[in-house]
Amino acid sequence: MCVKDAEQVSQEMEDLGDTTNKKPWPLLSGGDFLCTQMENWSENASPLAVVSGNNELESISEDAVATDRKHNPLTNFVPVLRSGEWSDIGGRSYMEDTHICIADLAKTFGCSLMSEDTVSFYGVFDGHGGKGASNFVRDHLPRVIVEDADFPLELEKVVTRSFMETDAAFAKSCSLESTLSSGTTALTAMIFGRSLLVANAGDSRAVLSRCGKAIEMSKDHRPCCVRERIRIESLGGFIDDGYLNGQLGVTRALGDWHLEGMKEMGERLGPLSAEPELKLITLTREDEFLIIGSDGIWDVFTSQNAIDFARRRLQEHNDVKLCCKEIVEEAIKRGATDNLTILVVSFHLERPPPSVIIQRAKVRRSISAEGFQSLKFHLEG
Repeated sequence: MCVKDAEQVSQEMEDLGDTTNKKPWPLLSGGDFLCTQMENWSENASPLAVVSGNNELESISEDAVATDRKHNPLTNFVPVLRSGEWSDIGGRSYMEDTHICIADLAKTFGCSLMSEDTVSFYGVFDGHGGKGASNFVRDHLPRVIVEDADFPLELEKVVTRSFMETDAAFAKSCSLESTLSSGTTALTAMIFGRSLLVANAGDSRAVLSRCGKAIEMSKDHRPCCVRERIRIESLGGFIDDGYLNGQLGVTRALGDWHLEGMKEMGERLGPLSAEPELKLITLTREDEFLIIGSDGIWDVFTSQNAIDFARRRLQEHNDVKLCCKEIVEEAIKRGATDNLTILVVSFHLERPPPSVIIQRAKVRRSISAEGFQSLKFHLEG
């Protein structure tokens, strides 16, 4: 990720105040909560649509859950999570990536939920201009999510609001410090029961393996993205030489309050947004694992290539942490020049990804005598 030089903000950020409330929250059972599927990038959707509030989480009745499980074996599945991670400085002179893995989000922050199910949290934060923003978001975003009064019943709204509040809190906390000049992308994944919610602001990427097929769970927020360009220009921003306002290589990020004309406090919005795009799915037995990687990984891997590579390694040893290490080492061999961070979350405790069965064509294919003679002629010159 590239950042061009910019002047420091000379004016202090206004006091935001602390509006968080700490209390225990009721929680629906795993079968009743988040059992819906959402696609945020429909071709018919308006590029200016705000993610938060448009697609509220739905719940379904216990009878519907029982019927669904009885007649559809794919949904009669509860993921058993295990995760691994690996980071490397790559070709850079300093490390700005950071990440986090929390098996039980509520328990980690001393909150009690009325359910035996847990909310697991995973995040990759790719910093630029220093590590101040990436460290701050890693340390504060999970707590802000948990302490939101609507957690976890309105998880989409909570996550979107928490990204924005964490961004504002960063500006407040370091308005007089040098860390104000840093920024970070943020990509998080939350898993509850059979539900997977991915939130992304920046150019890190999450990819799901479904029977070996790569399913992208996030979109890269870069200036070359047409939808992002439309959003930016509607807010008075512009793209110059592949950079947002000629300064930044991503179009969504937390931090970067020092860049003039990028962000505004209050109701007024700047072209650089901290609001994440969300994608929610219901996991089934066909879903094998999730890869979450900083953009350094995707500079040298396509989404499908990363899934194929990870599947082969997991089939060999079924060790998610070792798999992460091998992906990073392969990225370095391929000439990656950025910091490298990757998380792999498997949804099966012991079973490695099965071999993909290739369906052979039922119709036998052959070449005609005329075609054979033509081929022979060309081969023999």
